[in-house]
Amino acid sequence: MLNYLDKIKNTDSGNFFLMAGPCAIEGEDIAMRIAEKIISITDKLQIPYIFKGSYRKANRSKGSSFTGIGDEKALRILERIGREFGVPTVTDIHESDEAAMAAAYVDVLQIPAFLCRQTDLLIAAANTGKVVNVKKGQFLSAGSMKFAVEKIKEAGNDKVILTDRGNTFGYQDLIVDYRGLPEMQSFGVPVVMDCTHSLQQPNQSSGVTGGKPELISTIAKAAIAVGADGLFIETHPDPANAKSDGANMLHLDLLEETLVKLIRIRQAIL
Repeated sequence: MLNYLDKIKNTDSGNFFLMAGPCAIEGEDIAMRIAEKIISITDKLQIPYIFKGSYRKANRSKGSSFTGIGDEKALRILERIGREFGVPTVTDIHESDEAAMAAAYVDVLQIPAFLCRQTDLLIAAANTGKVVNVKKGQFLSAGSMKFAVEKIKEAGNDKVILTDRGNTFGYQDLIVDYRGLPEMQSFGVPVVMDCTHSLQQPNQSSGVTGGKPELISTIAKAAIAVGADGLFIETHPDPANAKSDGANMLHLDLLEETLVKLIRIRQAIL
């Protein structure tokens, strides 16, 4: 995977790389269909691609919300996608003892934003030897993320990605400070903009997180213009009926036209 990390930072096409897929693994058929569609687009556009899907959703507003189809079942779906399509895969982990388990199935371990300061979790992920993607906490400055990078590297793993997902703005909104992208790049790691979670409207009284998906392309365009190395986009063929985070996901049918526009911006700034 180290060679792939080098590749996504310096591609022949000059494109950004993409982490994309459903919020959660809802089932094998839909996960395979989403992966196949995205791969057909990214292959055509020469965009390095990592399939994203959470095998379990540990952070939900309500106890009755969907959390997953079973850890092993979901992880085996991720493994199949990686094997059959020949792409790297990424999934979240939430506790230290999940690191080795998930690492047996995927290429990249993702640390959720709320957990980015959890030292034991970061070290456990680092010890697997996998690439570690750390989401920046909504409560942290970009500069504070250097400590997450240091923890992973001091554990002997230099394969680190940082992902911005906005900052808390009041109780029920987020705002993106684009100054943070070059600041985190100064730590010597690729930096990604999460274009979907940065548009969440959390802590709604209904117990269901809201969002502003109509602004996904706006967030993405600005990130590419600033020089983000990659983008993180959750996408689904039917966001209204997705089992997690449907309110801020990009409709799968809109992905290609969005990426085409972003490539033009990327080419303009090279």
